[in-house]
Amino acid sequence: MLFIGTFFLVLLLQLPPHALQQSTVQLNGNGYENVVIAINPGVRENEDILAKIKGMVTDASFYMFSATQRRFFFKDVKILIPKSWTSKGYQKRKHESYEKASVIVADFYVKYGDDPYTLQYGGCGQQGRYIHLTPNFLLNDDLIDVYGLRGRTFVHEWAHLRWGVFDEYNLEKPFYISGDNKLKATRCSSDVKGLIVCNGEICNDNDCIKNIKTGEVKDGCEFVPEKIQDAKTSIMYMQGLSSVVDFCDEKTHNTEVPHLQNKMCNYQSTWEVIKQSADFKATSPISGTSLPDPPSFSLLQIKDRVVCLVLDVSGSMNLEKRIDRMRQAAELFLLQVIELESQVGIVVFSSGATIKSPLTVIKDAESRQQLIAQLPRVADGGTNICSGVRTGFEVIRKLDGNTHGSEIVLLTDGEDTGISACFGEVASSGATIHTIALGPNAAKDLEKLADMTEGFKFSATDKLDSNGLIDAFSGISDGSGVISQQSIQLESIADAVEPGQLLRGTVALDSTVGNDTFFLISWQPDGTLPLIQVKDPSNKIYTIEDFVQDSVLHTARLQIPGTAMSGEWTYVFNNTLATTQVYSMVVTSRAANSNAPPITVNAHMSQDTVNFPNPMVVYADVSRGFSPVLGANVTAIIELTSGKPVTLDLVDDGSGADIAKNDGIYSKFFYSYNGDGRYNLKVRVHGKNTDDSLSTRKAGRRALYIPGFVVNGTIQMNPPRPVFTDNTTQASVGKFSRTASGGSFIVSNVPPGPLPDTFPPCRIVDLDARADNGTIYLTWTAPGDNLDEGQATSYLIKMSESPLELRDNFENSTALNTSTVTPRPAGSREVFVYVPELESSENNTIIYFAMRAIDNSSLVSDISNVAQVIIVIPRDDIGKNGGKDVFASVIWIVIGSAVAIFCSINLL
Repeated sequence: MLFIGTFFLVLLLQLPPHALQQSTVQLNGNGYENVVIAINPGVRENEDILAKIKGMVTDASFYMFSATQRRFFFKDVKILIPKSWTSKGYQKRKHESYEKASVIVADFYVKYGDDPYTLQYGGCGQQGRYIHLTPNFLLNDDLIDVYGLRGRTFVHEWAHLRWGVFDEYNLEKPFYISGDNKLKATRCSSDVKGLIVCNGEICNDNDCIKNIKTGEVKDGCEFVPEKIQDAKTSIMYMQGLSSVVDFCDEKTHNTEVPHLQNKMCNYQSTWEVIKQSADFKATSPISGTSLPDPPSFSLLQIKDRVVCLVLDVSGSMNLEKRIDRMRQAAELFLLQVIELESQVGIVVFSSGATIKSPLTVIKDAESRQQLIAQLPRVADGGTNICSGVRTGFEVIRKLDGNTHGSEIVLLTDGEDTGISACFGEVASSGATIHTIALGPNAAKDLEKLADMTEGFKFSATDKLDSNGLIDAFSGISDGSGVISQQSIQLESIADAVEPGQLLRGTVALDSTVGNDTFFLISWQPDGTLPLIQVKDPSNKIYTIEDFVQDSVLHTARLQIPGTAMSGEWTYVFNNTLATTQVYSMVVTSRAANSNAPPITVNAHMSQDTVNFPNPMVVYADVSRGFSPVLGANVTAIIELTSGKPVTLDLVDDGSGADIAKNDGIYSKFFYSYNGDGRYNLKVRVHGKNTDDSLSTRKAGRRALYIPGFVVNGTIQMNPPRPVFTDNTTQASVGKFSRTASGGSFIVSNVPPGPLPDTFPPCRIVDLDARADNGTIYLTWTAPGDNLDEGQATSYLIKMSESPLELRDNFENSTALNTSTVTPRPAGSREVFVYVPELESSENNTIIYFAMRAIDNSSLVSDISNVAQVIIVIPRDDIGKNGGKDVFASVIWIVIGSAVAIFCSINLL
């Protein structure tokens, strides 16, 4: 059974990983197309930025073509220009949006430098989210000495983004003690020549070493490369060297270096990981000696938003009060979500389609109410989705004759097998279609409309105590990147209240929001408005008389004048009826200051579709601008269109599904499937207290800031990299509340009944080793019986003087005696202590450790990360006991219990 479990996991981990989200980039032949580079609306207008982008990508294309052995280049690039820039004949965008761009150009909110970086959510081989470049990086030629030529730096970041490789340096551990007991710079390859420099002056190893056991060096000690040298690798270490033209491969990769590529990719070189990518497997090198054509560039500009609501009014919309709930959700969109100066039309469809309202400019409250009055009240007939989509296009074309850059919000609950009839029209329309599937029977091909147009995908259940429809409409942003104008959902709740009972709670408004703040209350059509009381932080009370009521839509809304007061707002609903009533409340607001970004939440799953028994990962990116928000309570609620929701607490601890600690990205495994079908993701975030931290550094994989160069034996230092005394600064934003929809995803092949035990313990990724006076302390966080839940049955701990032996020959490596060890529940912090008896002719011995966990079905986790320890052995103790028995002095200690659960597994 142990062999079977191991075989299952090996098979699982060898299959190609999916991207974290569907990439808009396409590989056509050997050329990348539809690469979108979006300029943030806050960037000051400067046409030189456009020229620099073109030059950078063109140089990158040729450099990458050579580095990938004549395999990849950039073919088609789109530069997305903000609406605020002067129109100079730029083309109108189609599907392209700031939120889904592969590359963004933006300043940092908390400025710490101009490091180009890539935001990576997933593990080795998984695509990243985006590359971030600053305007100063593009415009300031003085930074070329710091990062290297822009084209080369772009290839470094593209490798992060597209192929899921990691940096081959380590800012936290720039030096290490090598196997031959020498202090060496953390780099790949070791062929890169240079000198150790202490505060700008050449120094030797002894001057630099602070702690021989850990490889820790003194402040001001750094490795400075020779500017002219022969080293050809590696692009993921120091692409700024003119000689570097290749990625590290099996021959040049340094396996003993403690950098992230070794940790995340199990000591594989970057080229090995690239060769395993879907891109590599789908292409062959281009023969000959000629270079590819330079990439073509399109300059696109964002215009005012044009949206058409295409709403299903077929007979099935009468079921489960769907049409009433659709009206309530659409009212929220028209009243609070859609931005001023946008143009909105309304189309309804059943067997055919009808225009309810032509495009109307959102100028004021009156224009919003005019549109709300046109929302449908009656449902009847069949379902013809294509008729609705075509009529939506008809409404949009009346503006300027085309549909480029427009949006359709398509909501339907009905089955329709003829939806493919309009796929061609949709694909060529240049419009974006956002789909909302209501109930369990919405058309199976509905999401294809969103996929082919880069739209959002949502689903909602028929449960009255679920706000799925409202959350879906709230999540449809405009894609312009103008966060200050977007509606931010602070709270979204729905609950059944017994007769005479109260529904009460709090909403925390922080200082980053407060403008255009609304409380929207809704109730079921056969009920009545509850008694309502809302109290602001100064104890001012708003009652039912302060709400604007709509007896047709069964809603009541309260708009807070001016900028809402920061602090905790409390609410109380009182059900005065003799029957149980379902009430819902949504609170939205906008940024308090257009020049300061608000706290936002971006939630999504690791995949759009999955087949059982493969697990998924839930992600929630909580940030203020580009600064991660730390210390928040983040809860994911995942709900099948029929069935009970699953609740998960997401963590940002840098272990397990979460690959980086304190980067503001909260993560968790999900595998508790309730059956086949559409699932909906919702995330609730609460700032714990006023001491919640705002990091000054957006975690990501970044280009190395080169400290200087050795030129003809002379040290030429670059300006020092901006340094902060602490990686965090207290964010004076107060407590905060956020709720965000993460869209929908589809699960298939879930077996009926209780799920079989197919999930092994997840991989331990935080194994650490520390030596103290000849005693070694191994620490890690316990995995579960199933990934990161439950309790494993046993551990296998192995040691070696070679990390590759642990990776490639784990079963035959030297074992530590763990027969008496009982693993603690998942999330417990554990420590294993043992005293080795070693023979050595050297004062220092380097030992490597790795481990696996086994569950009660004999399913075995993947091999953990490899931990390294340096043992300083006094001469008098060497060989004293002839100690070859590593079982001799083993002690087991368990300390504490962590709240978070730390595990990892590679996703399919």
